[in-house]
Amino acid sequence: MKAQEFDLDGLVKHVPGTGDFITIDQDKCNRCGRCLIICILGLWKKKDNKIFISEEYQDKCLECAGCYQVCETGAINFRYPAGGTGVVYEQG
Repeated sequence: MKAQEFDLDGLVKHVPGTGDFITIDQDKCNRCGRCLIICILGLWKKKDNKIFISEEYQDKCLECAGCYQVCETGAINFRYPAGGTGVVYEQG
């Protein structure tokens, strides 16, 4: 089973209102693909030699910051969402 196929129902829920908490600076990105590999939910994509995050990331991201940590060029900007929004771990 691929990580992207995990059923997270009952394990986590997402509280809306996070705003954009992950962005990528295309000028800094060297297209190494580390963010694609580290994201267990497969939220990062590569198309036409450009890396981007899924438009649905705010509703699916587990806020682990793995993508931010492995970005060797500092192209990924990550901040935790405002308190009371984002992922809530219900079991774990």
